[in-house]
Amino acid sequence: MTKRLLTLIMLFTLSLKSLADEGMWLPQLLQTLNEKEMKKMGMKINASDIYNINKSSLKDAIVSLGGFCTAEVISDKGLILTNHHCGFDAIQNHSTLEHNYIQNGFWAYDTKQEIPNQGLFVSFIISIEDVTSSLLKNITSSLTEKERQTAIEKNIADLKKSYKKETYQDIIIKPFFDGNKFYLFLTETYKDVRLVGAPPSSIGNFGKDSDNWMWPRHTGDFSMFRIYADKNNKPAEYSPENVPYKPKRSLSISLKGLKEGDFTMVFGFPGKTNEYLSSYAVKQIATSSDPLKIEIRRNVLETMGSFMRKDEGIKIQYAAKYASVENAYKKWQGEVLGLNKSNAVQKKIDFENSLRNKISNNKDYMTSYGNLLDELSTAYGEIEPFAFARDCYSEIMPRIEIFNICSALNTFITNNKQKDAAANINRNQASIDKIDDIYKEYNAAVDKILFEKLMSIYLAKMNPQDQSTLLKQLLASGKDLKQISDDLYNNSLLNQPDSLIGILKNNKEAINILQKDPAFMLYTDIADAYNKNIAQQVSSLQSKINRLQRTYMEAQLTILKDKRFYPDANSTLRVTYGNVKGYQPRDGMKYHFYTYMDGIMEKYKPGDYEFDVPQKLIDLYRKKDFGRYGVNGRQPVCFIASNHTTGGNSGSPALDAYGNLVGLNFDRVWEGTMSDINYDSSICRNIMVDIRYVLFIIDKFAGAQNLINEMKIN
Repeated sequence: MTKRLLTLIMLFTLSLKSLADEGMWLPQLLQTLNEKEMKKMGMKINASDIYNINKSSLKDAIVSLGGFCTAEVISDKGLILTNHHCGFDAIQNHSTLEHNYIQNGFWAYDTKQEIPNQGLFVSFIISIEDVTSSLLKNITSSLTEKERQTAIEKNIADLKKSYKKETYQDIIIKPFFDGNKFYLFLTETYKDVRLVGAPPSSIGNFGKDSDNWMWPRHTGDFSMFRIYADKNNKPAEYSPENVPYKPKRSLSISLKGLKEGDFTMVFGFPGKTNEYLSSYAVKQIATSSDPLKIEIRRNVLETMGSFMRKDEGIKIQYAAKYASVENAYKKWQGEVLGLNKSNAVQKKIDFENSLRNKISNNKDYMTSYGNLLDELSTAYGEIEPFAFARDCYSEIMPRIEIFNICSALNTFITNNKQKDAAANINRNQASIDKIDDIYKEYNAAVDKILFEKLMSIYLAKMNPQDQSTLLKQLLASGKDLKQISDDLYNNSLLNQPDSLIGILKNNKEAINILQKDPAFMLYTDIADAYNKNIAQQVSSLQSKINRLQRTYMEAQLTILKDKRFYPDANSTLRVTYGNVKGYQPRDGMKYHFYTYMDGIMEKYKPGDYEFDVPQKLIDLYRKKDFGRYGVNGRQPVCFIASNHTTGGNSGSPALDAYGNLVGLNFDRVWEGTMSDINYDSSICRNIMVDIRYVLFIIDKFAGAQNLINEMKIN
């Protein structure tokens, strides 16, 4: 290992300059880096109460849900709480026109009514360990990126073989600080997770598209599941014989509420941030990448929405897809707004100019980093046209479901070219299962219009030399996109689910038939054009940028000795902390930090897709029947604070100064969505549903006293 790397490791472990509010911190380092600051901000517990491998701690109540959200254990019977939008796929999958859990909600009044969810899992973190020295041994700067990655992968494999663990435990090793450090996470994953409760979407997603990423909010964004284990309380696949999991720790719930300035902490699995990018990268995001993706998704949403408003069946089919598309669409809009408003690019330029000065005044820094920023500038200039094409392709192709079917079929064909016949049986079934899942949420009429709209964008945005030859030939023959889509959707076997599945299961000539299908032929030609003209160039240039970014991160860690760094989010367990506070997004406008049920009634529009609410909720409000969850005749609903969160933090517990559950993180304010790239404490706020509103809905609205009785409520 190089002396420079050893220096970086030592620098990272030092507690230095404070970055109040900002940061997604590794829990095992809180005692060294953050505890003093957290206590100064109001925390009443110790860092060892948050993360401890020798006794139960708060980390033992936090789980990664499905790898895409966070959930927390709230009873000694394995009951977990997460967001409604995190559980929405499960809610949708169990919904029919006869049992519409999206519209009416779902509640299990005993464990026998709880519904299994195939493929859904939760993972606990048992311990976290720095393994940088093991993984970067024999890694030198002379290695190419490919050679470096190969060497690291070998070191990871060797470490996993020698690492002591139980048979039911798993090892996850991830890079941090752009590959300058590595941590090992020992995990336990439970694969029997059952749906317990969810309010109607009119409560769980109140405000829907209009309110998404906005404040003030009045959304009861929660759902409930239960973890099941085998008779020994160990992880197990679903079985009727499994029993509710007995956790090491479950969260206590506080009904005291919060006031402005109170300490809050969010504990969860944030997905991805890029806080240490150069100005060249941020400018490309703000002016090229985000605007393109916004345009594409706007067309997708307009198409889906036009069908969903007219047909309840399509509305159920496409609800999860629509929500997913809309979520990123609006987030990117807010990100561009925030980056521009906060003058993020210029801030990065100013930072780089300061860094240049420090480099130029130090001989050793000049040797290592003298040309670094200029090389980054050149690299981003080289990749820009290819990155634009990549974003265009990667946004369009997955939005067209018939192309998603083609992608699964391509895997099927590739598998059957392998010589291992026994393995192919399982691989083929996996492809068939994936296709079958796509068909469950597929409507040909919707997909046909999506094809026409998105292929129009493809033709307008992609350079002609990078486009599909077959598509251009069809257009040259005199057909327009509507005629092409008519032919494709009328004649493709892929638009006939039963016939296609039957051929895949029984016909030995399936590959020959598929390869002649018009939809598959067009998909293949579009993909081939992309792979030939764009993918290789992007891969090569991105590899160069990755190397430069790693060196850029190394330079910051090395040179800025008075700065305390937190690693970018990468779906690993993190703690973020801040204070309850409002904010002022623009001149003359100031937002309060709490909302109440009064605001639901103010927004209420009978029969409206976004702002209708159940009559029972209205009746409870009119009677002021809030039980022990109301305050001075009002029912709290949501609140905001300065916790630094991102996607993946959805469902994370909001904890008070004593570690009690007081809320459930579910969103960020629109003006602050650029916090993934540029955190600004003046406008970045996370949005949480107050736990008192969650309990009010469970108790007074749903009458699920059985669930209330499980929890530790103070």
